[in-house]
Amino acid sequence: MLSDVITRLADRPHGEVSASIYETARLVSFAPWLTGHDRRVRHVIDSQRADGGWGGPGDYSLVPTLSATEALLGLLDRSEDSDSLTPAIDRGLASAFRRLSDRPSPLPDTPGVELILLSLVTQVNEHLAALGEREVPGLDQWKGEARLPLPAGVAPETLDAVRARVSSGADLPDKFVHLLEVAGPSARRAPAVRPAATGSVGASPAATAAWLGKDGVAVPESPLRYLESTAADHSWLAPCTYPITTFERSWVLSGLSRAGLTYAAPASMVTEMSAALKPLGACTSSGLPMDADTTAVALYTLELLNAQVDPEVLRRYELPTHFCTWPGEEGESVSVNAHVLDVFGAHARRQSRSDHHMTRRKLSWWLLERQEPDGSWTDRWHTSPYYATASCALALDHYGIEAPAVRAAVGAAVRWTLDTQRPDGSWGRWYGTAEETAYALHTLLMTRPVTDHRWRGAVDVAVAQGTEFLLARTEAADWLENEPPLWVDKDLYLPAAIVRSSVVTAAHLAQVSSPFTAQHRAI
Repeated sequence: MLSDVITRLADRPHGEVSASIYETARLVSFAPWLTGHDRRVRHVIDSQRADGGWGGPGDYSLVPTLSATEALLGLLDRSEDSDSLTPAIDRGLASAFRRLSDRPSPLPDTPGVELILLSLVTQVNEHLAALGEREVPGLDQWKGEARLPLPAGVAPETLDAVRARVSSGADLPDKFVHLLEVAGPSARRAPAVRPAATGSVGASPAATAAWLGKDGVAVPESPLRYLESTAADHSWLAPCTYPITTFERSWVLSGLSRAGLTYAAPASMVTEMSAALKPLGACTSSGLPMDADTTAVALYTLELLNAQVDPEVLRRYELPTHFCTWPGEEGESVSVNAHVLDVFGAHARRQSRSDHHMTRRKLSWWLLERQEPDGSWTDRWHTSPYYATASCALALDHYGIEAPAVRAAVGAAVRWTLDTQRPDGSWGRWYGTAEETAYALHTLLMTRPVTDHRWRGAVDVAVAQGTEFLLARTEAADWLENEPPLWVDKDLYLPAAIVRSSVVTAAHLAQVSSPFTAQHRAI
């Protein structure tokens, strides 16, 4: 399976990423002229859950549910066959209304969530207002004054200000261009926006379609090719971000190298990764801003591959207490700072550098302060605490400062991991998954507490049970299709190559580290 990981990485240079209900529904709404429209409509209808929602669990369903509902409402204006639409619309509206009314919790921490929700709720309510002028059996309860409420704290006037700025031709932040679709009609050929080298606008099918316009008239060739090829690569659906070349290759290769697997990375892949690092860092894809996370993991990958790197490029993202994902970030990320610690620690070790000590010290204490009382960490870029905990525990154990508090924090992470294993041997936030089980095994098998005789027995048993779960879960060739998307963008997504390599890494570690698993065949 290791050879398959590398082969697929080379054969699919744009990356492997799951389709998004949010993004696919935006194509239904913004690009009905694009090849595959009927396939997308059918997928949206067929993907609705029994509770009327779409997408991930809990509040992660809010954005995709509103996107799907708005797209289907828009079809009523263009379709004579409303019988297949109205049941899904009715259930979608009811689900959205429940989610938006009397919210006990904050909005999900996804990129641009306030603007996206404001835009979608506004569009849905415009559709509802228009229902009063026509007869649509099955939607009678949504006529009259029925409207979706805005989430608390979201100001309606914000959308008008955003759309006015887009129309004015003023410069727009790269982060905003990724969600240009919120500008509605103002997005069409917005004067300050230019497609990237890939042909995309903001590395997003939805943003690209919004920039091209609903009429599909005089569509420029490069963005059209981007939309057509991206849809074709995803069975005529759409992912949130594409391509993901640097992001995918960095996470895959660094994970394999860190675990000690031997592989031959194509020289061209290493050269391309080095070229992706610019004076201000690296980005996931052309059209997105440079960010500390992609920069750090790309640097760490090259460091492990013995390439010449200079982590000082990360100083652009340094704050007094920690590193931000990008300048002006709202919020913070423990996984980003763990990855920055990896780079400075590995570089200091390989180059015999002592001048990175203060950076490592700052990052170590910052991560310790954000550990949960139970020993875990949580993060904004991944819904699972097992990803965040593995990132932080490994960074602290391998590259953190030598201090009793650091060793205790890593031990607490191992104990939490052991305590939260499920009866079937898996780990998972909502239920057991192969991806989260792999991260839990990384924590157990790549940190120093497992060499302590007090931990050894419990770890061996947990690893054996976790490995058995992975063997069963990944036995079928299409096992990834049953894995839930856990990574955070505008919608949740699954980067298939990264998840696949995490499982391969966990299996390798289990088979070389634990006597309970040495007898098992490789995954």
